[in-house]
Amino acid sequence: MSSSPEVLRDRWGIPHIRAGSVDELFYANGYVHAQDRLWQMDAARRRAVGRYAEWIGPPGVTADALARRLGVEAASRRDYAQLAPETRRMLDCYTKGANAAMAELAPPVEYQLLDQQPEPWEPWQCVAVMRQRGLLMGSIWFKLWRAAALRTIGPQAVSLLRYDDGGTERFVVPQSDADARRWIAGLDALTPAIEGLLALAPRDATIAGSNNWAVSGARTASGRPLVAGDPHRIFEIPGMYSQLHLSCDAFDALGFSVPGVPAFPHFCHTEHVAWCVTHAFADIHDLYLERFDPADPRRYETEIGWAPALCADEVISVRGADAVSVRTVQTRHGPLLADIAPEGYGVALRSVQLDPVDRSLDCLLPMLRARDVREFNEVCRPWGVIDHSVVSADTAGHISVNVRAIVPERDRSNGWLPVPGWTGRHEWRGFIPWERMPRLVDPASGKLVTANNRIVPDGQGDYLCTDCHPSTRARRISACLDQIGPARVADMEALLGDTHSARAVEIATRICQVPVQGAAARLIGLLRAWDGRMTADQLAPSAYMLVRQAMTRVLARRSGLDRAAADLFATMAAPGVVPVNQLWWVLPELLRREDTSLLDGADWNQVIAEALAAVAGSGPIQPWGRLHRPVFAHPLAEVFASQAQALAPSSEELGGDGDCVSAHGAYPTSGPAATYGPVARYVFDVGDWDASRWVVFHGASGVPGDAHYSDQNALWARCELVPAPFSRAAVDACVVSRQTLAPAGLAP
Repeated sequence: MSSSPEVLRDRWGIPHIRAGSVDELFYANGYVHAQDRLWQMDAARRRAVGRYAEWIGPPGVTADALARRLGVEAASRRDYAQLAPETRRMLDCYTKGANAAMAELAPPVEYQLLDQQPEPWEPWQCVAVMRQRGLLMGSIWFKLWRAAALRTIGPQAVSLLRYDDGGTERFVVPQSDADARRWIAGLDALTPAIEGLLALAPRDATIAGSNNWAVSGARTASGRPLVAGDPHRIFEIPGMYSQLHLSCDAFDALGFSVPGVPAFPHFCHTEHVAWCVTHAFADIHDLYLERFDPADPRRYETEIGWAPALCADEVISVRGADAVSVRTVQTRHGPLLADIAPEGYGVALRSVQLDPVDRSLDCLLPMLRARDVREFNEVCRPWGVIDHSVVSADTAGHISVNVRAIVPERDRSNGWLPVPGWTGRHEWRGFIPWERMPRLVDPASGKLVTANNRIVPDGQGDYLCTDCHPSTRARRISACLDQIGPARVADMEALLGDTHSARAVEIATRICQVPVQGAAARLIGLLRAWDGRMTADQLAPSAYMLVRQAMTRVLARRSGLDRAAADLFATMAAPGVVPVNQLWWVLPELLRREDTSLLDGADWNQVIAEALAAVAGSGPIQPWGRLHRPVFAHPLAEVFASQAQALAPSSEELGGDGDCVSAHGAYPTSGPAATYGPVARYVFDVGDWDASRWVVFHGASGVPGDAHYSDQNALWARCELVPAPFSRAAVDACVVSRQTLAPAGLAP
């Protein structure tokens, strides 16, 4: 190894870093992240601690206020101080590298637009960025959604407003063909919460993914495991992940890194182990409805009397506007998400992401040193910043899935709504021990699949989650794996691009049962002849998507749930709850059961006919690829509209939708254009690492105008992957540039 870190870049601009020591390697990691993604790193830390409005003005105030209320900066500083010495050293070296790059390189164009300079990086900010990337993902939004819906149309809606599950569900653990129905809370168990929520109702009231899988050597042509998948995120530019290869005398690792954080939290392979994650949807957030003393709003009610709240004032600086003052209030359960309501109620968040001390970053180095999947699972014990279903495989031929999360132990009824905080009956009883968390090594089937589906059956062991994504993608991946003969990398790459939608077939079949004439009948003709593949060159996928989106908007209007968008619970946490988008996932199960209870006297034939008429009356439809072409969004595009195209280049056309394995999704509020989906894809050939492949949705660089800012997009849109060379010889064979760094300030 070189005595000074060397950065070798391949034809895609992907950095392969070689260093003689761990310290030098992470110095180079920080340097390269700042070289390629400085503005993105800076934006993430500002979002984390509530200073983003200093850059983008009033649109950033709501999210900044929430970050201040949550106390993300204080929690991140606390966590950094509690990390293991070797972890802090890693973050310190990373920070020195990032600051060296800032001192040596010109800031990217975003700083010129903002007339700003980057501030020096601090080690604790790596913790803040890691927290920000998964902050409040998951159960909080489902609870806020049901609370807003309940206060809008009444308690009868509660049991209806969960994501479609097809009637039965598949599970991450156990991995089998067994299905089971899920548990529904009875309204009697939720009565105290419902009474509290209705007490908060306005006086004039009427009563919110990824895939991964592994196959064992018994199923592959090589006799070695294969691991594949794709993380799904909003198409924000620059993308969340940057491709990176880190090599030193202690380990050799290649994967998707998170700018602002060293090493590989989510997707990686070393010489011995490959791992990848999906969001597990474990319930790690609870919402507590707190009652405050009308005579003294600094006190709140508990089961043993009044207790003092911790109150403070924060000031948010706002670009181009006056500063905004925010009152932060904290109860025994956690911070309030919004100001205390005039009725004397507030909603406090208790979340694993904020309490207790988080030591997730203590996992990063041990993960790189793990020799097999069992050791890898073991070293992930401290991980809690966000919950994952982690699939892994090793060169000894083992495959594993492990739910990597810290989940509180409490009653299942906490999973449905904000619960009353004054009764003492909904408190956490500690945390589920690591030994009881779901995991599986070497299943008899020789395959493991996760796709945001339910972790374990309801009622089996500890309470882990209420809400998750439907099993549609997991079922499709599992079925396709069974149809593949001895599997190769190319088979996994093809499966990542699968555009068949079982949900589309089901809904299109129901649409076709409605008698209509004229232009609406022509739409039905397209759907009758269609096989359910959301391919870019066809008209039928467009017809299906437009009609389903129109049906969802009709459902929102007829149910009255469109009014829930203005409810306190829908607006108290940025970015807020959008009812029509939530109903997108609810509609299939209601339609399947012909449940008309939310349709205000109509039936589903009437809803479908109305949706067909709306789509037919809007003119000729376009092929799916053209209609569905994603619009990439740079966070500064709205502030500097004249620079929008330069900041966020356009994408090629693509297929798929949110129910496909190739999950390029769209919601009714955004029309048919894809707004989220696979921001990266990968196939790891375990043991023959040079045969692995990967891709990101725009390019390796996060610098607008760089040659590698969007050069992977055309391949990504076709679901093609680029080589991921790993061995020294393979990397040397594809290098197009070399850079030697001179680390300064590293202690011996």
